[in-house]
Amino acid sequence: MKVIRAKSAGFCWGVERAIDIARDIARTKEKPVFTDGPLIHNRQMVAELQGDGIRDVGDYQSQQDLRLNEQEKENSVILVRAHGISPERRKYLKGIGMQFKDATCPDVGIIAGKIRIHAKKGYSTVIFGDPKHPEVIGLMGYTEGQGHVVQTIEDINALPHLGDKVCMVSQSTMFTHEFEELSKRLKERFPETLIFDTICGATKERQSEVITLKQKGAEAIVVIGGRHSANTCKLVALARLQNIPTYHIETAAELEVEAMSQYTAVGVTAGASTPDFLIDQVCETLKQIEPAATAKA
Repeated sequence: MKVIRAKSAGFCWGVERAIDIARDIARTKEKPVFTDGPLIHNRQMVAELQGDGIRDVGDYQSQQDLRLNEQEKENSVILVRAHGISPERRKYLKGIGMQFKDATCPDVGIIAGKIRIHAKKGYSTVIFGDPKHPEVIGLMGYTEGQGHVVQTIEDINALPHLGDKVCMVSQSTMFTHEFEELSKRLKERFPETLIFDTICGATKERQSEVITLKQKGAEAIVVIGGRHSANTCKLVALARLQNIPTYHIETAAELEVEAMSQYTAVGVTAGASTPDFLIDQVCETLKQIEPAATAKA
């Protein structure tokens, strides 16, 4: 079988940077690293990181108090993940008596900076994103109580009157075309709105490549990544919008040989939290599958 692998498949630079920071601390300083919530939304990678002395102690949304004894706190590091956190959460983490290290993705930091600057000038902030996602929860902390999260046109229509000072940003992993639609509607309601396209470049590239996989001859698309990974699930949704069979898997073991043998060429992409070793395994497994049409011939 022919395998067409997306160049952007796998770790985005923000996730890779966070992992490098955690591993550097664990290996060179020989200190346990506790992350405020899962460092990465991939079970296989989490297991590998635990072998390096890196484990999560916070909840997914980085909102609950950490349960660590004094001995654990004394000689360990608390690490902020790539998603970032609110100013209130930062204050809490710095006050629990542990060495503090920030691995917030710089792209997310830029979004937080835009919100903070405009909030101090009296702007209301509209964030396009998932209100339950840790990145959005963290960003809301910079809005000074004047933040609104939207996901649909209906959400835009339901916003209260926000006046002339309004700015709009996006969670870094959202769909570009949806952001454009919502920002257009927001401008219709509040013409003076400042629009900041804060969807990260890696996300845009990944979304673009999903579309080109079909153009390159893929008869189906396999998306590799955790089922709780927001950006992976968005890639799955985007692939299905191309009217092409789409398979969401976490590992090569989930590939169904009979189903995949229907195709002679398959496109492969992966979420930002998917390590290369899992992508390699899937690609190698697919290459070994003989298309049914070829076998019959």
